[in-house]
Amino acid sequence: MELEALTKEFETERKTIIDQHEKEIHYLQDIFMAMEQNYIDSEYESKLEFQSMWNDLKNMNLEEKHFLRLHLENRVEDLWRKFQDVLKNYTDATEDRKAAFETLQVKDEKSSKEIEVQMKKIQKLQDAITISKGKIMIHSRESEDENRYIRNDKELVLVQLRKLKAQRTQARAASQKNLVRLTLESNATLKALRKIVDKGEKILKLAEICRKFETEEEKVLPFYSSVLTPKEQEGIQKNNLEELTEELTKVMVDYIGMENFWKRYNKVKLEQLSLQHRRAQLLDINGKLREMLKQYLDGISVSDEVLSQLNPLFIVNYQSNLLQPLSIRIAHPGDKQHPTT
Repeated sequence: MELEALTKEFETERKTIIDQHEKEIHYLQDIFMAMEQNYIDSEYESKLEFQSMWNDLKNMNLEEKHFLRLHLENRVEDLWRKFQDVLKNYTDATEDRKAAFETLQVKDEKSSKEIEVQMKKIQKLQDAITISKGKIMIHSRESEDENRYIRNDKELVLVQLRKLKAQRTQARAASQKNLVRLTLESNATLKALRKIVDKGEKILKLAEICRKFETEEEKVLPFYSSVLTPKEQEGIQKNNLEELTEELTKVMVDYIGMENFWKRYNKVKLEQLSLQHRRAQLLDINGKLREMLKQYLDGISVSDEVLSQLNPLFIVNYQSNLLQPLSIRIAHPGDKQHPTT
């Protein structure tokens, strides 16, 4: 029941709203029609007013145009007359200038022709310059390549030159060192040879001097033979062979030719040593004899100094204060010496 009541109420309200809507639509349509009619009327009136204003303006423009045309025609005629007068005055005033202008124009034509000829020449020269520039560029590139190759070759040559200079410097330094060393060695060799020569001359002089002091036996037999028995010599040779080294053997081979010289030298050396030993013995005996002589002289003299010391001549129990000489065997030059080999 409530649903039906609500449905009826809804239908009633719906119908009321639809009627109200239709009324408003009709009202709006009437308003639109009225506005459109008013617009058409106002448009027509505006067109009429515009047409009338346009006609008025057109008439005014035509009148002003006609007036301006007449005014301009009069002004143009005045300006034309003035222009003709000015032109006539200008023509009269510039007659000389016109002649000069025509002359200059003729010259200008000639100059133009000459300029054209010169321009052609210049164009030819420019073409030739362009060709020459191209050739110069080509030659410059080729020359740059050649210069680069030459620079590279120059650098290589400089490097080789530096190496050669360094080698030359090293070789010069080495040769200088060798020359200095050779000079020093040659000087040392010359000094050594000079010493050897001096020594040889001295030996020869000494040999001549010694020749005077040689005995008859030395003059007859200058080189003595060994005093050893054959067995002793064999034993010595065996011992020498066992002890000898290779270097010593080479040195001995070099001195084989000097064997006789060394024999005489050893003999002289032994005699020298014997004489030195003999001289020392004699000097010792001489000193002791001098001491004994001094003691003897002191014993026979009388003085405070002598009395304060022991008297060498005073004998007690068969003993004296006098120094006794030692029994020394005196070797005589005639005694036989036994040299060794």
